[in-house]
Amino acid sequence: MLAALVWSCTVLAAAPRPESRNPGWAQLSAQQKDVLAPLSGEWDKLEPARKRKWLGIAKGYPKMTLPERERAQARMREWVRLSPQQRREAREKYRRIGKLPPEKRQVLSEKWAEYQALPPEQREAQAAPAAKPRAAKRRAKDSKTTAE
Repeated sequence: MLAALVWSCTVLAAAPRPESRNPGWAQLSAQQKDVLAPLSGEWDKLEPARKRKWLGIAKGYPKMTLPERERAQARMREWVRLSPQQRREAREKYRRIGKLPPEKRQVLSEKWAEYQALPPEQREAQAAPAAKPRAAKRRAKDSKTTAE
């Protein structure tokens, strides 16, 4: 009996495991593919840790409200459009915010809620000054690379 138990454990341990920690797009369930559709084009290029993060979001997706689901899908579409540098910057900002003391995070959260409550025109007007330096930098970089 003990030998059979040891043998079965050995066989199970030696058996090839599905790529559950780093599944390719083909290994995802239909539900996961549906939720993660905006990421389909680059899924197989993602690092295992990133895949686990997105799979966690897909797992919680059925429990989300309709507005939460729509927001998650919109954010995935936005994320896909970001360059690798923009993604790194976004991750770094997120890390920095996470390191702030709770009271400062609360202030940021309140400011963000106020900003989100603004009409779209006012949000665009506030975002425009912040975007101008980045756009000018991008144009300068683009013109530099075309000149070379």
